Amino acid sequence: MKKKKTIALVAHDHKKKELIEWVKSYENKLKNHNLIGTGTTATLITNNTSLTVEKLASGPLGGDQQLGALI
Repeated sequence: MKKKKTIALVAHDHKKKELIEWVKSYENKLKNHNLIGTGTTATLITNNTSLTVEKLASGPLGGDQQLGALI
C-alpha cells in the first residue's frame, strides 16, 4: 500500500490556470492524498475538479506563511 501524502498546491496569479490544468491531468492520483493550498488557488481547484483542498488564507494575507509553518 502506498503512503498517503500531504501535497501543497500554490500558484502565482499568472500560473493558476496552468496549475489547474496540471491538477486535472493528475486528478485520479491526487484524490488519494491530502491536498492543501493557499486561498484562491485552493478555491479554484475545488471549483474546477472533484478534489477537496484544505484552504489556508490567501497568499498576501498570510497563506504562504501558514504553509511554511506547516512544513
